[in-house]
Amino acid sequence: MAEIATDVPQRVAVRSRLRGVTALLGTVPFFAYVTIFLIIPTLVVVLGAFAGDEGGVTLGNVKALGNSYILDAFGRSIGLSAISALIGAVLGALLAYALTTAKPDGLLRRTVTAAAGVLAQFGGVTLAFAFLATIGLSGFVTVWLQEHLDFNLYANGVWLFELPGLTLVYTYFQIPLMVIVFLPALDGIRPQWREATESLGGTTWQYWTRVAGPLLAPAFLGSTLLLFANSFSAYATAAALVSQGSPLVPLQIRGALTSEVLLGQQNVGKAMALGMVVVVAVVMALYTLLQKRTSKWLG
Repeated sequence: MAEIATDVPQRVAVRSRLRGVTALLGTVPFFAYVTIFLIIPTLVVVLGAFAGDEGGVTLGNVKALGNSYILDAFGRSIGLSAISALIGAVLGALLAYALTTAKPDGLLRRTVTAAAGVLAQFGGVTLAFAFLATIGLSGFVTVWLQEHLDFNLYANGVWLFELPGLTLVYTYFQIPLMVIVFLPALDGIRPQWREATESLGGTTWQYWTRVAGPLLAPAFLGSTLLLFANSFSAYATAAALVSQGSPLVPLQIRGALTSEVLLGQQNVGKAMALGMVVVVAVVMALYTLLQKRTSKWLG
């Protein structure tokens, strides 16, 4: 009996260790994915940004970021990302608020949220073609307006292929993304808080400015930062629309890596990529801080 009694704790310890090993093995695919598609590419960018063309370490690639055309590209990318993020955040927040008035399990809400999930990932060549077919130089909306209303969308220039057009196209996928990320915060607002405000004689304006507004502000700002990072790192849509010039940083990086005219610019391209990584890292750090503040009352 004594041997059996001492053997039971050993079996329990072995089983707990096996469960721990099994749980650890279950995380192997995740860490392998992160290593292959995140850590290794980041190391390649960082090391390449400080690598010379003939080997060795150099700061010349990073110093090249001070060139006017690169600074202009960063400025345009940041401006495009900020404007599209702000427009997408405001319109997406209004749409998300409208959804909170619908039944949580109703057909309307389920349909809109499902569509938002699809449209938030709709980009690249497909999105560029959709806008070209709709409001391009020969798009059906452009032609219809010209023939029936004698209104020329491009009377002041081919704006669709410049920053105003990119802002419009980027806003297309920013709005549904805002709906997805901001809707949980709106769902966290308790109806009792509004009832308490009204019972104390507060108005709707006071409720939104003193109760709901301050509570939703961190979530709104965090979602806006997420939209900024999403726009700042976008490449395929701009590459499909802009055929001449490189007004944005991702297109500048493409030119540095693939140009047959300016040779030896690959490491400069990696330095620009490092600059993008730094910008996105700062934005996501701020986003994480705001999400922590939101989770204190949302949870």
